Formats: sequence, structure tokens, C-alpha cells
Amino acid sequence: MTTIIDTIIFDLGGVLIDWNPERLFKKIFKDPEEMKYFLSEVCTPDWNEQQDGGRLIADANKILIDKFPKYEAEINAFYGRWPEMLGGPIDGTVEILKELIEAKTHRVYALTNWSAETFPVALERYDFLQWFEGILVSGTEKLKKPDPKIYNLILDRYKIHGPNSVFIDDNLRNIKASVDCGIHGIHFSSPEQLRKDLKEFGI
Repeated sequence: MTTIIDTIIFDLGGVLIDWNPERLFKKIFKDPEEMKYFLSEVCTPDWNEQQDGGRLIADANKILIDKFPKYEAEINAFYGRWPEMLGGPIDGTVEILKELIEAKTHRVYALTNWSAETFPVALERYDFLQWFEGILVSGTEKLKKPDPKIYNLILDRYKIHGPNSVFIDDNLRNIKASVDCGIHGIHFSSPEQLRKDLKEFGI
């Protein structure tokens, strides 16, 4: 590939950090089917993404408790016990990040859909988040992927030239949006595949 990449942008959840609500709710629900119902119909991914976009957790909880009063305790647990959803780092990707930082050949940033109210927990837990030159958190900006505005924001804020950058995300929807904004994309599936994909960009 002839494109010269000088900047690499990482997503965090699912790429560098293992996050899964089932890690918590398997402790709460005795019935696996009820847990699946709760996470698909009550505390849905779309509902969670609204907090990533800047909605306050207190407001989000009230909306669901009014609608599903029988699950009040479980709804409150979603963010009340949110750290229990976090797993460890995805070690293979962290190793790639470390190699990139130590090589000092590329600028390295992060662009994440994450609630501004819970992101400080991640900052405290994962030392490697301090390695980035900058992190753009959707909940702080009140914008979230795949909105083109958030891609343009990270380009503008850190003076990144889209055609010379590559964005890594485990969500194909977010990759397609980055490509539409002129940023090269890598759809993350595993650290091993990421190494191969980066090599194709000459990294």
C-alpha cells in the first residue's frame, strides 16, 4: 500500500479493553433467559449508547425505571455496579500499542464511545490509557460514533490529516463512517489480525 500513515487512532472497548454487561448480570440473574431479556429489552445497547452520547446516568435510569418498575434494582445496578462489567486489558492489542508508542514513528490517539461519568474509572484502572497523545471521549463531547461530526472533531482538534491516518474499531458501522470521513479503517477482530492489517498499511 502506497499510503503513508502517520497517525493511528484506536477505539477502546472491544479493542483494548474487555467490557461485557453479562459479566455483572450473570451474578444478578439466576435465569440466563431473563438476563438476555433484560439486556436486549430493558437496558438495551441503544439505551447505553445514549449515555455515551452525553445523557446523564440519573436521567437514563429514571426513563427505564418509569417504564420497567419491576427491574428498578437491576437498572440501578447497570451503572451502580458498572466497574464489574470491566474485564482485563486485551493484552495482544496493548502490546501492539506499546510497540507503537516506543517506536515513536506514529502519532497515537483514541476515539471512544464512552460515558463521561464512567470513563474516569477506566482511566484509573488501565495505565496504558495514559500513553495516548490524546483521547476523545464521546460522552464529554456529546457526540458519538458513527456521527461524522466526531470524526471531524478528532481530526480538527489534533491536526490530523485523514488520508494519512487509520482508525481501528471492532464495530464495522464505525469503520464505515470513518472511511466516509476520509480516514482509513481497520475492522478489529483480534490482535493477531490487527498486526497483519497494520502491516498492509506499512506499519
